[in-house]
Amino acid sequence: MSLAVEAVSSSNNNMGFDGNREGEEENEILGIDEVDEGAKKLTRQASESSNYVSDDDEEEEEERKIELGPQRTLKEQIEIDKEDESLRRWKEQLLGSIDLNSVGETLEPDVKILSLAILSPGRPDLILPIPEVGVPKGLWFTLKEGSRYSLKFTFKVSNNIVSGLRYTNQVWKTGVKVDNTKEMLGVFSPQSDPYTHQMPEETTPSGIFARGSYSAKTKFVDDDDKCYLNISYTFDIRKDWPST
Repeated sequence: MSLAVEAVSSSNNNMGFDGNREGEEENEILGIDEVDEGAKKLTRQASESSNYVSDDDEEEEEERKIELGPQRTLKEQIEIDKEDESLRRWKEQLLGSIDLNSVGETLEPDVKILSLAILSPGRPDLILPIPEVGVPKGLWFTLKEGSRYSLKFTFKVSNNIVSGLRYTNQVWKTGVKVDNTKEMLGVFSPQSDPYTHQMPEETTPSGIFARGSYSAKTKFVDDDDKCYLNISYTFDIRKDWPST
């Protein structure tokens, strides 16, 4: 996960836990260079705060609730403003060849996180089992100090368009928060094939103060503050990789 650790290592290495890494623009996720004003009507608008997670704890984020417009089914979203040619083309690019007969009447989108993996050069991918109840039993994984890694996850969207999907990760060591990472993923339409996203590569910290056990919480939420996955877990940073 983004395990960026601040002020726990005596060296200059860190895990890339910059704490305020900005997510990719939604239009880059969709492969769209420009979205005109008409296209903004498709997704319900949120304030700028929807693209930013406070560095404070979740309680402060709860206080900054966003007022969103009414939800619409996919069929309704396609029909509205259909006389706007540029908006129609953008909708077609976003939705692709989706079967509206199966999902067009559903208001609530659904996002299922299919897999989580940690990738490190020269090593097999570390596939993390997703717990059913959100709390893995025991230690979830172990990383070697000073090693490069990145998080890769796949997810599937169904029922309706999900807007403002974002990933957040908080890390603590001995009760002190050492990381608060967030990544805006964007807007995704339902489709049969899963989406894949890989986080930027980071480096685990090194040194005696960086080693040890950490606790963390990972969440995937959208602009409606609907949570699709909430995992609380522990991991270790050690001098060497664990034996396999």
